[in-house]
Amino acid sequence: MGSADSDIAYLHTKLQAMSMIKVTVIDREGASQELDAPTDMGMNMMELCKSAELPVEGTCGGMAMCASCHMYVKSDHDLPEKSDDEEDMLDEAFHVTDDSRLGCQLHLKDDMDGMVIRTYKGHTGAGQKCGRQKRHR
Repeated sequence: MGSADSDIAYLHTKLQAMSMIKVTVIDREGASQELDAPTDMGMNMMELCKSAELPVEGTCGGMAMCASCHMYVKSDHDLPEKSDDEEDMLDEAFHVTDDSRLGCQLHLKDDMDGMVIRTYKGHTGAGQKCGRQKRHR
């Protein structure tokens, strides 16, 4: 019973303490995946999708300066209002609907447990205005 046992016990305790939710992601082919999402690491939906190797680009790195993480929230969750920056980027994106959001602006929280999102079908670099300089007012 050495250091390895205490390391395993420590990691087990840390994992139990992590706050996790379930998020269902429907990809552009219609396949559905249920993902475990930590809410205590400051992650957003874009980062979660990228970590699961789903087709979400995040060209600007999560700064709300492109729309390459455009997704659709299909569940009825009470989400924070869109910021002006998010609204500006969605105004320049294609196929925007009332349930459109930028994944980088949806920070994972405990009350998002059970959320269902669908990724934007055009995320291959074509058809989405990515990496454009944002208009300044």
